[in-house]
Amino acid sequence: MTHGVFGRHVVTLDLEGVVDKAGLMERCARALELPDWFGRNWDALADSLGDPSVWPAAAGEDGLLVVVTGWRGYATARPDEWATAEEVLGEAADRTAALTVALALGGSHQ
Repeated sequence: MTHGVFGRHVVTLDLEGVVDKAGLMERCARALELPDWFGRNWDALADSLGDPSVWPAAAGEDGLLVVVTGWRGYATARPDEWATAEEVLGEAADRTAALTVALALGGSHQ
């Protein structure tokens, strides 16, 4: 079990190589271990981020820290989509006490 800041379960959402919304949604589904019925749209992502019952089981009672890496290429290629993604991630963290989302400013993780 990986725990980090605030004792929360840490999930890395690596967006390196993502060029569109579909790619972003696929990475979110995999990294967050979202159920097969995850709708792969902004509303579904917002709902999933705000619902601890669909988070990875390891998050348990401790909460979830999502560290977004490799996001700059996507942000540059699709600034409007990235602005929406930032809004969805930020609003989910604001309204869900057990969720923290952090944007990593360095390069891709190794």
